[in-house]
Amino acid sequence: MDEPRSDLDARLAARLRGLRTAQGLTLEALAQRCGVSRSMISLVERAESSPTATVLERLSAGLGVSLAALFSPEHREDASPLSRRADQRCWRDPGTGYRRRNLSPPGFSSPLELVEVELPPGSTVAYDSIRVPPLEQQVWVLDGTVVVTLGEAVHRLAAGDCLAMRVDRPVAFHNPADHPARTLVAVSTGARA
Repeated sequence: MDEPRSDLDARLAARLRGLRTAQGLTLEALAQRCGVSRSMISLVERAESSPTATVLERLSAGLGVSLAALFSPEHREDASPLSRRADQRCWRDPGTGYRRRNLSPPGFSSPLELVEVELPPGSTVAYDSIRVPPLEQQVWVLDGTVVVTLGEAVHRLAAGDCLAMRVDRPVAFHNPADHPARTLVAVSTGARA
């Protein structure tokens, strides 16, 4: 479901603020951890700015959570294990147009999260945060071609190819084609099953 931008920004703002305060972090402390300015974090937490994928990735790394966790509510014991397509949240990066759809049931505790990603033609989404602990994920290309650069290693993936990777260095995803590329990304969350 493509939510109106203002609703998604408000949801993201509340989740970010909740994660930060749950960890006892001030705006300044989170800014120092993730390399995003205090003023930008404040704007995002007040839903006055639509952050790019790069800013969100830095914030998630600073909070020690996956990017998908910024779009999902806290785990709840009563959460449904079913996620209907009509209820799945979509977010579009205002910088690149890249779109991500959280496929996993919101609030359901699971050791993995599934995300569908669509990269527009010619786009590149790069993440430069070094995560501690590293993030484990697999990228399966559904349609198109995606070039994944993990540190110095470059992998050109076509439809049907799957890359398992430990994200412990900068990573970039590039669509070299003139049509969209779609991937399924499985992220290990470390949460209990």
